[in-house]
Amino acid sequence: MKKVEDYVRSIPDFPEKGIVFRDITSVLQDADGLALAIDSMKDFLKDVDFDVVVGTESRGFMFGVPIAYSMHKAFVPVRKKGKLPMETISKEYDLEYGSAVVEMHKDSIKPGQKVVVVDDLIATGGTIEASIQMIEELGGEVVKVIFLMELAGLKGRERLKNYDVDSVIIYEGK
Repeated sequence: MKKVEDYVRSIPDFPEKGIVFRDITSVLQDADGLALAIDSMKDFLKDVDFDVVVGTESRGFMFGVPIAYSMHKAFVPVRKKGKLPMETISKEYDLEYGSAVVEMHKDSIKPGQKVVVVDDLIATGGTIEASIQMIEELGGEVVKVIFLMELAGLKGRERLKNYDVDSVIIYEGK
């Protein structure tokens, strides 16, 4: 039986020499790979009590929406600055070179809601950390954080050490 990592395409020296890019499009393009990826992420939620799934733009949407749908939960998008039409809250976070801003609607999380955060990849953890800060600012409680892949060498999990974090695939490098 195939594992999710069997569907991930590894591309050496992209975007620069010495980096191995882990491409999830090969997971998405295979019906069995996609089902296995989503089911594997859902397995982390078997005993978790939660109300809403939050996914980050854009690949967190690809996994968060089917998880929310199949478990009959609401889905809330975290988007790049300027993409949401209603009143938002925002957080700036650092990138390798510069910074970025993510936003969510002010009315998207209700006080006391239990939230699961979903994304495809954790590298440095900045995007998810910013998302969690917004969720908590709105009164939500993050009860689980789930990734399809983790690049352990970038130590993103350390930024999220106060949360219950799981990854389907853990790559030791960067």
